[in-house]
Amino acid sequence: MGEVLARRLKQTRFESSHQEVLLNLLVAADYLKACVMRALPGDGLSVSQYNVLRILRGAGPEGRTRCEIAVRMLDRNPDVTRTLDRLDAAGMVQRCPGTLDRRTTVSRITAKGLGAVDAIDGPMRRETRRVMGRLTEAERFELSRLVEKLYGPDLEAD
Repeated sequence: MGEVLARRLKQTRFESSHQEVLLNLLVAADYLKACVMRALPGDGLSVSQYNVLRILRGAGPEGRTRCEIAVRMLDRNPDVTRTLDRLDAAGMVQRCPGTLDRRTTVSRITAKGLGAVDAIDGPMRRETRRVMGRLTEAERFELSRLVEKLYGPDLEAD
């Protein structure tokens, strides 16, 4: 099936087409994560931190609680609290007690955080177009549909 995968893994046979597709997706995911990392600035912002900033930018002035952020994460990072701690210490996020429930905190993106995530938009857009431009628009829609078919039923069960 996949000549590139066989060369990448230095493996000529696979147990089954199921295994080959799974391995191909894992290699692709690793490659795409590396592409995202290239778009991030070299000053130490992680993919998880970028994701949190992106979520909080979208939330606007209302902000989001830790739990609301966690369910929106691309990578189901169980350590959202520590990610928020780092962003707070860097001055990119501000946490305040919740108005309805003082046991929760609401995180909001600061001007510094907004500047950081806005600065990443251009490089991220260019990297996305570079990689996804290898596919036609019809292929991108089909790939998206097929990948959702893999994980969709499990997410809908949550």
